[in-house]
Amino acid sequence: MSSSSSSVGARMRRSVGRLRRRTTSKETWWLVFLVAVTVFFFVLVTTWPRFWPLTLLVLPMVAAHLVLGPRVLPWFVVFNLAALTALSVVVTTRLGEVTAGRVIAVAVIFAVGFIVLLTSFRRSRLGVAGTIGESMLVDLRDRIMSQGMLPALPPGWYAESALRSAGGTPFAGDFVVAARPGWGRRLELCVCDVSGKGEEAGTRALLLTGAFGGLITSLPPGEFLPAANEYLLRQHWIEGFATAIHISVDLESGDFELRSAGHPPALQLNAGSGRWTVHESEGPALGLIEEADYAPVRGRLNHGDAILLYTDGMVEVRGRDIQLGIDKMLGQADRLLQQGFENGARRLIDTVGTRNDDRALLLVHRR
Repeated sequence: MSSSSSSVGARMRRSVGRLRRRTTSKETWWLVFLVAVTVFFFVLVTTWPRFWPLTLLVLPMVAAHLVLGPRVLPWFVVFNLAALTALSVVVTTRLGEVTAGRVIAVAVIFAVGFIVLLTSFRRSRLGVAGTIGESMLVDLRDRIMSQGMLPALPPGWYAESALRSAGGTPFAGDFVVAARPGWGRRLELCVCDVSGKGEEAGTRALLLTGAFGGLITSLPPGEFLPAANEYLLRQHWIEGFATAIHISVDLESGDFELRSAGHPPALQLNAGSGRWTVHESEGPALGLIEEADYAPVRGRLNHGDAILLYTDGMVEVRGRDIQLGIDKMLGQADRLLQQGFENGARRLIDTVGTRNDDRALLLVHRR
């Protein structure tokens, strides 16, 4: 008996030691606090069973779901459910009756416990608690999306980007990458549309934003889209294609080079005539064909001119030709940009396009 009990005690000490090593100091304090709360509720319900319901034990489980990691959370849920089982036996014995409400309460608590356990098993791949994982994801999104922030431009230039997600969340399959390499003389801009929409394409868009941000600053304009194409091919995604349009603008002369990868054409407003020019640039979508070639379209932004780069969510609607969508956007652009180019991209994206698809719009204006 003594050898048996000592071996059981040794195994328990080893289990506690492993659990202690797996937890951080902050998580340990949370665990101690929640265990104390559970014990307090246990005593409270045991002492006054007619006044305090069994469902009090749901509260520490829900709190643990927010602050405990996936390695510790299952142990706490098991402890909590074991305490509930013991508590229900004690309360039934003291009151001398079994009511339907108490049985339902126990069933509900067990259901919540199983839901928390399932969520914990799904989070085990990430290895952090719920709120920490969410903050990590938000921080990652903010850091990567900062590469799409437009750089400061010299006097005489104005640029603005606007993005809207199909789901109304900050995660979307459309994104913008911007940089000013070449000692600040050139402005490099890329508008990209990853296959899918909303949260479905959001993770791939985050990855591509970081990769494209590095490529656009380190490569000459003519090599950016071929390098981006090779990068997508190496990912071996099932739905691994994306469309993109890239423009490189000389901020001193206004000359630009435009290349497209399966993307809707760029639109240039000629200030002298007041007319719009459609810049068609042919090239396959990224991630489909090896060693694809992207022919440039060259032009110049004179004083007063503007150019629009956008994704298909701005002009494409099911059952309608894309050219009609472009004509509609040009009509709205003529009306809205007469009020000035400041905040023109935001005003235009809120007016044009379908709410069922991600939308991105980039406006560049030479004053």
